[in-house]
Amino acid sequence: MKNGNSLSTLSQLGKRVAYLRKERHLTQLALSLESGLSKSYISDLERGQRNPTVEVLLRLVKALGVTLEELFGGVVPLEQLIH
Repeated sequence: MKNGNSLSTLSQLGKRVAYLRKERHLTQLALSLESGLSKSYISDLERGQRNPTVEVLLRLVKALGVTLEELFGGVVPLEQLIH
């Protein structure tokens, strides 16, 4: 079962992926083709409904032209947002 914290973190990561994608003027389909992930996976990820593996994260950073650090920029645990 997923707890609220992981959902919040996944939601933040999804928003970050969407932001980086749009900043690069990529559609979900273009990112899908570039990363080798399905368009539906990209969509689910951006909505915080996927918990990506390290392999998936590495595909995304390569496709987006960013580092893992840049990908996770601004993504923080819920506790840090509350306190």
